[in-house]
Amino acid sequence: MLLAAGQTPEFLAELAALLVAGTLIAYVGARLGLVPIVGFLIAGVLIGPNSLGLVNDREIINAAADVGVILLLFTIGMEFSLERLARLWRAIFGGGGLQVVLTTLISVGVLLALGVDGRAAIYTGLLVALSSTALVLRLLADRGEIGEEHGSASVGLLLFQDLAIIPMVLLVPALGTSGGSLGEIVAALAIAVAIIAAVLTFARRLMPPLLEIVARTCSPEIFLITVIAICFGTAYLTSLAGVSVALGAFLAGLVVHESRFGAHALSEILPLQIVFSATFFVSIGMLADLGFVVDNVPLVLLSALGVLAIKVIATSISVRALGYSTAVAGASALLLAQVGEFSFVLDQVGRDEGLTPGGLGEDGTQTLIATTVLLMVATPTLSGLGRRLVGPRGQPAPELPDDGRLQPSGVEPDHDLSGHVILAGYGDGARAAVPALAANDVPFLITTLNPGGAREALAEGLPVIQGDHTKANLLERAGIADARLLVVVDDELETTYRVASVARALNPRLEILARVESDGDVGAIAAAGVDRVISGESASAQRVPAAVLHQCGRASANAAIDPERIVHFDPVGEGCEHVELAQPVRPSAGGCESCLRSGDEWVHLRVCLICGHVGCCDSSPNRHASAHHAATGHALVASAERGEHWAYCFVDELTMRTREPVEPAAGSASE
Repeated sequence: MLLAAGQTPEFLAELAALLVAGTLIAYVGARLGLVPIVGFLIAGVLIGPNSLGLVNDREIINAAADVGVILLLFTIGMEFSLERLARLWRAIFGGGGLQVVLTTLISVGVLLALGVDGRAAIYTGLLVALSSTALVLRLLADRGEIGEEHGSASVGLLLFQDLAIIPMVLLVPALGTSGGSLGEIVAALAIAVAIIAAVLTFARRLMPPLLEIVARTCSPEIFLITVIAICFGTAYLTSLAGVSVALGAFLAGLVVHESRFGAHALSEILPLQIVFSATFFVSIGMLADLGFVVDNVPLVLLSALGVLAIKVIATSISVRALGYSTAVAGASALLLAQVGEFSFVLDQVGRDEGLTPGGLGEDGTQTLIATTVLLMVATPTLSGLGRRLVGPRGQPAPELPDDGRLQPSGVEPDHDLSGHVILAGYGDGARAAVPALAANDVPFLITTLNPGGAREALAEGLPVIQGDHTKANLLERAGIADARLLVVVDDELETTYRVASVARALNPRLEILARVESDGDVGAIAAAGVDRVISGESASAQRVPAAVLHQCGRASANAAIDPERIVHFDPVGEGCEHVELAQPVRPSAGGCESCLRSGDEWVHLRVCLICGHVGCCDSSPNRHASAHHAATGHALVASAERGEHWAYCFVDELTMRTREPVEPAAGSASE
């Protein structure tokens, strides 16, 4: 209603300040070699109510941050499987339980030695025991280290911490004045576990058929809203048991992963998750008071160093107890050395009971906030040091099996597959190309949004990832960075344009072959970065295999030039007055069009830069290039000879140098 009336919503100025500042500072940080998360934290510190005061409405920011945590944990859950989680039970309950207990006991011992009251010491120990699930899992996911030994161990410990929040929230009042009994705590925990199990059992049966029905619509909008409903609905149901909504969202992601739509769901929701999770890290930074930090530098530094030392010791012992090496234990310890975001939830419960960190009142709360932000900022650097302990790429965790995605020839498509062909879509063209690729031992991977096409490819034992290949995340999973060729055989020109644009941004060196309905569409998709084009309504599907094998070097060239490669006119200097008429064109044939029909031989080839007609030069008996100009009035032609960089204007009788030649077919002669 406000927007319709032309009024500016009250929250818009602060939201704009948050997004603009977060973007600028994160960009500067990235240019300095910092990970974006650190930039978002610093942005929050600077624009918060305790610094520049650009953003003061904590309620709006907290709401957006909560959404960010839910979406972040949901996407992380989609990287796992229930089977993988079951195999982590030792790390969760053994290592995680030991880590929480050791961290709490060491913290209590240190604080008691400093003269802190026993109840405040225990309460502070519980705050320190929690690490940042959102930050650690984001770093692990970005670096592809979730499946490595230190990543798996860290995830197990984090999951226990999220479960431990339940008894902690019930225990903290007992340290104050209104605590419950031990029996009540145990009963609440048992109810929570039972509800989680019930939700998972129900969702695991319901989710796959539900997503199958929705996916059949092939509507990204309906699929996205369904995935979001699953995420927030499951998180809400589990929160009714007192479990953190973040843990509920993680479990929802696990359930979605169990269906064959995990990659599709991740590609749809990832852009939304990025925006809200960035808001979460900004909101953490906004809690810090720079004035307090400046006035209490020794206290903040000692607190940060103390927490760092305690957590490194406790986590190292816990991970070693699981049987991991010292290097893996050290890497996990450095990764989990910060204070977590859910410590602030626990701190709110403590303040209601008259408890503060270290028994220092408001100074204790500000010290906790400053320590949290400082250690979060340092976490990417600390995790980098930990990664050096296990080598540039650590060992995969032996207890974690394959996550259930179909893999071509046993190779993980989003990591090790290289030099392969990606078939974007599984229509007639892709179906025709598959036998040719297989017969010539060319590795390939299929991506398709259509559930029927994915099911058909799976039934044939073909490597396939189901999802929207217009999304960068899905193309990255398909190994776009190391692919040799992307083949887009979609029926819609707009979809082809979007796929090519995203792929070109992800891999500037990639060859892209696309199918279009007519030559009139060549210019449009050439602007998206397409290199080669097949056009023609009826024959295009049959021409895909030959074009693909030609690009892969597995077919003998039988033409002087490549008729699928788009020719761009890029003159050096101003050129003639007709240059504006030139456009990206596809050669009409592999040799002189007229000579091929009549059986004549030719000397030197020219490509019309107006329509793509291929004709022979004036040194040939028939001079078909000049004849084409005389018949059509098309003024510009480009040389199709190997290594030649020039074009010619028949009207102005002007030869122009060009930056890009028309490449002849590999291994062919130009005459």
